Amino acid sequence: MVPGDLREDFRPPLWLRSSHLQSILQTLALRGVGVRRRAAPLLAASESLIVDAGAAVQLLAIRARPTISQRPAPGRVVLLHGWEGSSDSLQVLSLAGELFARGHEVIRLNFRDHGPTHHLNPELFHSCRLTEVVGAVRSLQRATPQSPLALAGFSLGGNFALRVAAEARREGIALSRVFAISPVLDPAATLLAMERGTSLYERYFIRKWTQSLRTKQEAWPGRFDFSNLAELATLRRMTEALVLEHSDYPTLESYLEGYSIVGSRLAGLEVPTTLLTALDDPIIPASDLTRLSRTSALRVIVTRHGGHCGFLDSLSGPSYADRLAVETFSED
Repeated sequence: MVPGDLREDFRPPLWLRSSHLQSILQTLALRGVGVRRRAAPLLAASESLIVDAGAAVQLLAIRARPTISQRPAPGRVVLLHGWEGSSDSLQVLSLAGELFARGHEVIRLNFRDHGPTHHLNPELFHSCRLTEVVGAVRSLQRATPQSPLALAGFSLGGNFALRVAAEARREGIALSRVFAISPVLDPAATLLAMERGTSLYERYFIRKWTQSLRTKQEAWPGRFDFSNLAELATLRRMTEALVLEHSDYPTLESYLEGYSIVGSRLAGLEVPTTLLTALDDPIIPASDLTRLSRTSALRVIVTRHGGHCGFLDSLSGPSYADRLAVETFSED
């Protein structure tokens, strides 16, 4: 039994059905040429914005406002990238360009220590820093309260989007809709999937994370020493070492549980929310969908193919996820 609404309208060509190709291709320069061409109007209209996330935390957002037209703008959408991605990640730019072309104001928010932001805040990023993401979204919502605010995210960004949505009423945030693409469901299961599957993903994230930590060390001389990272060798050992030294979590297990969204975490969800994932996602087990709290606000859509954040049926055009998100954010 498929744990969600199985959609058969996404049919990538045979050569593009590999889950690994779907997952990797959306990060490569080969796709980037077409994505940036489609996103050119968005990029031309983009401006940097430092967002007050509360508790002296500053996050960088990239905002693009469409020109004033005859009809009212459909609203604003805040996009959240994945772990070790940024506001310039190709999947973010692809969706942002499609939304902007349809009149949405688009705000691409960078998490702490992602993109060119390592110098903004002294403490390290970790995935349980929900308070500052909530604070940033609240600041953006309050800046223009008369305009509807929606939220979308990819992978870890999708996980953050769902957690923000679950806390929205309590935190005084008015969200119109939320769309999560391949969100991390149970971080412990995701870590295990990367360890048991092809080493490609673990090596990729170790390389990206190591580069990010070195950038952080350079931005805050004398505060960090990551010289022993190469000795740890695995993502599990790296994560555990950094959690124990640079967070308030006493164990790796408690940290992973801290940003899990299975169990009762989404029980209070009231914002109309769509979760899109693929049965063949190599790092997010689709079986974990059965462990989500289901509310009338949550719609789970599952495809047979798509990999992790892929959903591609061409090299340069908008993805199935892009099209579905645009359709969702255009609903009354």
